[in-house]
Amino acid sequence: MERRTFLGGAGAAAVVQALDPQLLAAEPSAVGRVRTSLDSDWQFWRGDLTGAENPRFDASAWRSVSLPHDWSIEGPFTPDAPAGGANGWAPGGIGWYRKALEAPAHERGRTVWIEFDGIYHRSDVWINGRHLGRHDYGYTSFHHDLTPHLRFGEGNLLAVRVDNSDIPNCRYYSGSGIYRHVWLTRTGEVHVAHWGTRVATPSIEPASAQVALRTRIESRTPGVAFELESAICDGEGRVVASQRVSSRTDSSGSAEMAQVLEVPRPRRWSVEEPALYSARSTVRVGGRSVDECVTPFGIREARFDKDRGFLLNGRSVKMKGVCLHHDGGCVGAAVPEAVVARRLAVLKELGCNAIRCSHNPPAPEVLDLCDRMGFLVIDEAFDKWEGNADRDPSQWYMRQRGFSEWWPQELESMLARDRNHPSIVLWSVGNEVGEPGTDEVNPLLAKLVEFVHRHEPTRPVTSALILPHGRTLEDRVAQVVSSAKLMDVLGANYQEPLYVHVRAAAPETIVCGTESWRYWRNSEQLRHAYDPTNPWYDVVRHDYVVGQFIWSGVDYLGESDSWPNRGWASGLMDTCGFPKPDAEFQRSVWRSEPLVRIAVFESASGSGERAWSWGAPRLASHWTFPQLKGQLLRLHTQTNCETVELLLNGASYGLRRAADYANSAPVWYVPYTPGRIEAVGRNGQAIVARHELRTAGPCAQIALQADRTSLAADGRDVAHIEVQLRDAESLLVPNDDRTLRIQASGAGATLGHDNGDLSCLEPYKGETRTTRGGRCLVIVQAGRRSGVLQLRVSQPSLPAAVLTIETHVPPG
Repeated sequence: MERRTFLGGAGAAAVVQALDPQLLAAEPSAVGRVRTSLDSDWQFWRGDLTGAENPRFDASAWRSVSLPHDWSIEGPFTPDAPAGGANGWAPGGIGWYRKALEAPAHERGRTVWIEFDGIYHRSDVWINGRHLGRHDYGYTSFHHDLTPHLRFGEGNLLAVRVDNSDIPNCRYYSGSGIYRHVWLTRTGEVHVAHWGTRVATPSIEPASAQVALRTRIESRTPGVAFELESAICDGEGRVVASQRVSSRTDSSGSAEMAQVLEVPRPRRWSVEEPALYSARSTVRVGGRSVDECVTPFGIREARFDKDRGFLLNGRSVKMKGVCLHHDGGCVGAAVPEAVVARRLAVLKELGCNAIRCSHNPPAPEVLDLCDRMGFLVIDEAFDKWEGNADRDPSQWYMRQRGFSEWWPQELESMLARDRNHPSIVLWSVGNEVGEPGTDEVNPLLAKLVEFVHRHEPTRPVTSALILPHGRTLEDRVAQVVSSAKLMDVLGANYQEPLYVHVRAAAPETIVCGTESWRYWRNSEQLRHAYDPTNPWYDVVRHDYVVGQFIWSGVDYLGESDSWPNRGWASGLMDTCGFPKPDAEFQRSVWRSEPLVRIAVFESASGSGERAWSWGAPRLASHWTFPQLKGQLLRLHTQTNCETVELLLNGASYGLRRAADYANSAPVWYVPYTPGRIEAVGRNGQAIVARHELRTAGPCAQIALQADRTSLAADGRDVAHIEVQLRDAESLLVPNDDRTLRIQASGAGATLGHDNGDLSCLEPYKGETRTTRGGRCLVIVQAGRRSGVLQLRVSQPSLPAAVLTIETHVPPG
């Protein structure tokens, strides 16, 4: 395949601005177009029924739900669940949704469509009993034109049947139901088509940037004369460039308009300063505005170079990335925007600057947040294909559902929906799709890559390859190179030891560590362990390696290998979003600010060699081990300082050079003595960082800490409350876990709660939660009226703790 240099096209977030309650409810509307949320007031029935799409069907026994909605997370979780550990032992099945829909008489003649951000899966949609279509793939967005079937001036009924009974169909937790947002768009007969705007920035200079727009216009009437005005607005809403063009729709009722606008003194999008612009497209017929839509985008140059790696706006940037599954822990697959925002904020604080959407297109608001927060993104289409179906149930499913026939439609859907996001710098057409360099992989890989090049050429294409098995080193390298030549950037899962060999065999290869262990590795065995070197250093040593994506950023549900474990605990954070002690290593190498942290090996505290994941020992960030008084404990001090001094109750254990230890993490053996242990980091003689741990006393109180104390009363805004067991001096008590009663009242409700222990079988939606390590998480959600939401957490031997959160109905 011809090796090409890619100049980054522009990008755009969807019109919905996550976490802004007014814009979540409806996009800013001009004359002609209104986009509103259809998330509220649905009826739901868990199970299959005959005739439920008929408006006359009696649904009085159904329960009311708001979207997004995932019925699998409600349980029950059982060892005999049909999907087994792949879906986290959660149920699947069939569910029905119905919603009344008004179509005012004065809107007769307008165009109306409904858009589903995602349904898992095999969904059928009806309006007034008329079948609009079926959508099988659970991770792509789709829409239906309602216009010909609406009864204007009368009531209408939407019905959706969701079939997730053909399980296992995924090797990680999918959820079940209409688990993403639903939108209704009403606009003029002549309008910008759904996903009809394409933005690119072919030329960027300090003085000006070219913004190339392609806008597709649709009308039910052919030969209609119209005018399209395109305006570029900066982040403050000021128009910085505009252009008008006139045309007519063709015999099919469509037209595609190409425009190039000059933006003076452009602000470039970057991970440090994610500046955004927007393209406002206004359609006029006879001088009257009939449609207006807004497409956010960014001006940036993203380029992959075989010698210099990834260049953003001409500057070399290493991708400090994580892989993220789509579930949100205790909320399942129906993840509120604020949950995503909190997780991304924690990752950003650790130094993360890149996200791999593993292994399917994410919810649109995830990409919106990445645009706004400055994350680089690999947008991925599929997990597995249809290769050796005996190896994996998801491959069996792909083959049964005819993957070779439907992948073009779903791949095009991802490209069309997401192509304007500035955060996206790589398209991925698959993950671990089979044995590299074989007929199982290469022919289809070539087809998918060519498809992306043809439909969305502004970004390069990758696919994450697994390590070939049972071959000599030379054969493995040859296989990887054979597939690497078919894509623009080699995506390599757990293949750090092969980087230098692949590069020697194919010097043009650009490498991305699409999955990396978050622990240390043994390169001679081509496998990873806790010794001796972290995979991050493979990225640092080689300019042609653009970055790493740790598996994973957050623990996730599904892919479990045994009951009662409900998921995979390989994340930098647990399912509560609490960072684990070893996440501090990533902070130490991903960020430049001086850092030192103490991590205690819990295997030395009597728990044996219990592992979190893949043989990594469990670490603790506390100094409360009363049962081990006088015994030696092993400690790491994770740091980016030159030297570390360790002190126990003021007595020094000496000064150690970080460079003398693997991964710059000095190791200490210290007899456990209650009190205070402190690490002091120095550069030269100057103290630049400190960290201390103190021994906690008996549990004396429950403390509640909320990330937000005011919520929008929109039925979807959420707050996270960390619940801690503390001693009399407000220190976290990590060794005296209690079962707590959780009660929410007033203007909201509890959405879910969790303690991060994937083997804990307490329901996520119940009234009790046992702490883990002295803490747990409660997520509360606002209702739809102003007032006070009160959370009360109690335990018989402790004083109850109460927290109040105000809720306010957004203006308008």
